[in-house]
Amino acid sequence: MSPTSHDSSIAPGGWLGILGGGQLGRMFCHAAQSLGYKVAVLDPDEHSPAGAVADLHIQAGYQDEAALSRLAERCKAITTEFENVPALSLKALAHKARVSPAGEAVAVVQDRIQEKAFILSAGVPVAPYIAVRGQADIAAAPDALFPGILKVARLGYDGKGQARVSSRAEAVTAFDGFEHAECVLEAMLPLASELSVVMARGHDGEVVLYPSAQNEHRDGILAVSTVDVGLLDAALARQAADAAVSIAQALEYVGVMCVEFFILQDGSLVANEIAPRPHNSGHFTMNASASSQFEQQARAMAGLPLGNTDSLCPVVMLNLLGDLWFDSTGVEREPNWRGLLSIPGAKLHLYGKSQARRGRKMGHVNVLGATLEQARTRAAQVAQVLGLEFNA
Repeated sequence: MSPTSHDSSIAPGGWLGILGGGQLGRMFCHAAQSLGYKVAVLDPDEHSPAGAVADLHIQAGYQDEAALSRLAERCKAITTEFENVPALSLKALAHKARVSPAGEAVAVVQDRIQEKAFILSAGVPVAPYIAVRGQADIAAAPDALFPGILKVARLGYDGKGQARVSSRAEAVTAFDGFEHAECVLEAMLPLASELSVVMARGHDGEVVLYPSAQNEHRDGILAVSTVDVGLLDAALARQAADAAVSIAQALEYVGVMCVEFFILQDGSLVANEIAPRPHNSGHFTMNASASSQFEQQARAMAGLPLGNTDSLCPVVMLNLLGDLWFDSTGVEREPNWRGLLSIPGAKLHLYGKSQARRGRKMGHVNVLGATLEQARTRAAQVAQVLGLEFNA
């Protein structure tokens, strides 16, 4: 079979590879191994969460040619754990193995300027914006973009590399603070809520979608995702799903992908950004879906039929940051896991990180219920036990 042939699947027992050793890679390892695959992880961190559970950890940088060759020689199919892995590395691997998503698709998503233009070209609306490559772009920006958000075009995530600006002067100051890196300036819109669509697309074009998640962010980091069939307006959910599929098809995307959307106060929908990988807001699938997003990732890259995405029950996902490991005086302590696990329907997932830091993603809890009301009630109990903010 040639590296680009998709006529045959990779049977369980074979090797799958992944670039990136964080928590998403760790959960991918567990899912792929449960299907019978062996997993090789390429990551420079000796203590990476995924490397600790993989069948093989190649400890090297993402542009290390010898390490990339070793990965491709071992694995017939390779994926990525995060969007900032060098796209050129993915393109190089594609000469020797099946790579999904393709480096060309990831390259689009790595640059906010390209990403927003691409989303528009796929027929999906985004917030009004301009590319900022110099202070002259800020001076020429339409008045309608203020107040706005200035975002670095590359390497920004979880609210990092972003600044709210109410005037041109503030935008210039923020641009200077970003050391004149290329940015986008987008208008702040009147938001009602946020949602995301997690989906998978196979090599043969087969598409499956999970129910949309309603999301709440704090300080730019996802805090809560709530999922229940019928939670969102059906027409709006269908519009978001159709938009996500349009983007995936335009990218010729293969693998698991998430598209985040803003719901505006007038009921309209605009796309915010694309994640070319499993997503935090899809963690609910690990307990509340027939097939998890990580199982889908393995299925898609191996050329297997995609899994069923039926919702098993309502669920609330709570993100666990390193802040929970510190009391009000800053003294480190262990969260109350016993209290958490005494709550019915609470499913704890920790990421194997040895050191807790404020703002660092350490784990999540999926809280299940027979009804959405029950899931929310239990989530409120979990939040109280852990000292999390939660609006039931």
